[in-house]
Amino acid sequence: MRPALSVILLTTLLGVGQGLFLTVYCIQVLEHFGVRAGPAGGLFYPLASAIALAFLAAGLVASVFHLGRPERGWRAAAMWRTSWLSREVIVLPLFMGCVFLYGAGHWLGWQARPIALGVDATLAIGAAGTLLCLALFVCTGMIYACLKFLQEWHTPLTVLNYLLLGCASGLVLATAFAAAVEPGLVHYIAAWAVAFTVAAFVGRAAALIRNARLKPKSTLQTAIGIKHPRIAQQAQGFMGGSFNTREFFHGATDRFARSVKWTFLVAVFPVPLALLGAGLALQAPAVLAAAFLVQYVGLLAERWFFFAQANHPQNLYYQRIS
Repeated sequence: MRPALSVILLTTLLGVGQGLFLTVYCIQVLEHFGVRAGPAGGLFYPLASAIALAFLAAGLVASVFHLGRPERGWRAAAMWRTSWLSREVIVLPLFMGCVFLYGAGHWLGWQARPIALGVDATLAIGAAGTLLCLALFVCTGMIYACLKFLQEWHTPLTVLNYLLLGCASGLVLATAFAAAVEPGLVHYIAAWAVAFTVAAFVGRAAALIRNARLKPKSTLQTAIGIKHPRIAQQAQGFMGGSFNTREFFHGATDRFARSVKWTFLVAVFPVPLALLGAGLALQAPAVLAAAFLVQYVGLLAERWFFFAQANHPQNLYYQRIS
């Protein structure tokens, strides 16, 4: 498939925002139940929520550039009964609303006024936001995982990797943010960032191994009903390109695709872990920020490879001519 920059930005930016929100809310929950001693500072929650909301809004803006007729974008929600894309379109603004209210609640001091059983409004809003956040991960992943004819995507690993990579990037950003706003939380968040980055590596590696072992359900022989073992297409039947050749194949060489794969495997996993370790050892917030920047660039490459690796069955005909 042809990776669209707008969708690459959409999925990666949303993942960062979702991961950051989950991190912040989990910290509040742990503080509420006394698992972690000492509350975070007054600016930690509202600022983190604002940053998460900014990433979500940037992802939403990026999605507009993927629409042929943006003024009709509202119609994307009409098929919510059967379409995961429609469900994503509905869940995203609801989640953004919860993130806004969560941050506003902390800014206005709602957490100081319990509403019932010691639970304040921000905890209740955060709980709703968490459910919507997880639902958004599922909706985004299922847009691709539900496509049975694209074997590379049709696996539970697709949804799992969207979740793990989003949480890992959000945690790495939260580590850098805490270093500037709430240093007492840095080591705590960094430990979870390392754990989720390792888990994301395991999940992504499992998907790569699975996809490398896939055997196509259709071949040139089954497509045209000829059993000869050696069939070679010499031409596509026309001189110029078409929608099929532009939209269902990325046009890059196998060598370039392999280089992108190794780029993201290095940039998303070992390099950020090394920078996290160095930043903690040197107590250097700039190094922690660099860990997030490197990881996010790697996520852009990872998402490009995710889309490019999917081999649409129509490419049996519109294949590259060597």
